[in-house]
Amino acid sequence: MNKKQRDEISKLLSYLLRHAPESMGLTLDRDGWSEVDDLIRKANAHGYAFDRQALNEVVETNEKKRFTLSEDDQRIRAAQGHSTVQVQVQHAEKEPPATLYHGTASRFMTSIETQGLIAGSRHHVHLTEDPETAMSVGKRYGQPVLLAVDAKGMFEAGVRFFQADNGIWLVKAVSRDSLTVLRLPIPE
Repeated sequence: MNKKQRDEISKLLSYLLRHAPESMGLTLDRDGWSEVDDLIRKANAHGYAFDRQALNEVVETNEKKRFTLSEDDQRIRAAQGHSTVQVQVQHAEKEPPATLYHGTASRFMTSIETQGLIAGSRHHVHLTEDPETAMSVGKRYGQPVLLAVDAKGMFEAGVRFFQADNGIWLVKAVSRDSLTVLRLPIPE
């Protein structure tokens, strides 16, 4: 399978497992799990031709580790990023490192400067320990801006942090007082 095919399947899995399982009649449990065979069968019926081997390859090669297979390989879920109300994944609550990072686009900075980082349509704000990963996320939405998050200060103030299966840090919101702009877009 080539990269284009893997990316197409990955995008489909993200859409189904994070945002719209009902679009193909897929059912997710409260923790976001779907039966692998059911997902493949329904995707195939909607014109997406792939099998279990292809799905496993997508899961194993996904750089961001977006998907998790159950221990028995019979179920699959998105590691984080859900916007569906029926999914309420119970991520591990953990103490975060002192600083985490968030990548965004410059066009969102006015809103962020006013209200901080909010989850929007998702369940959590996504943070990472790696500034380069954060920058690559910001680039997806326009001119990237790198924000540092005072995770230690937030945690000490009682804010709960969670970590998804893929290592991404999750929090309900980040106040503007806990943010520092580290890198603005380079003017053209």
